[in-house]
Amino acid sequence: MRSLIALLALTLPCMAEISPERAKALEHMVLQDCGSCHGLTMKGGLGLPLTTEALTHAEPEGLALTILDGVPGTAMPPWRPLITEDEALWIAHYLKRD
Repeated sequence: MRSLIALLALTLPCMAEISPERAKALEHMVLQDCGSCHGLTMKGGLGLPLTTEALTHAEPEGLALTILDGVPGTAMPPWRPLITEDEALWIAHYLKRD
């Protein structure tokens, strides 16, 4: 698993500045924090599904903005105070498995 995270950190299009260590931390955040609402298998829960199939037509940049700014009137909080734009884009690509 560690080599997959390192590979993602090096190969995702926008991730030149995301270290393998930070990629591991972001993956943990997705599984734990995002998974608490979107389901631990990302198939949905309080939040919508975040499976690759559910995100097929979503653009990574749009997903990153949703991650950063949240969705007003819903349980989706803004993560901008905690992560950078590059990290949000990394998460978007990670979710889409681009």
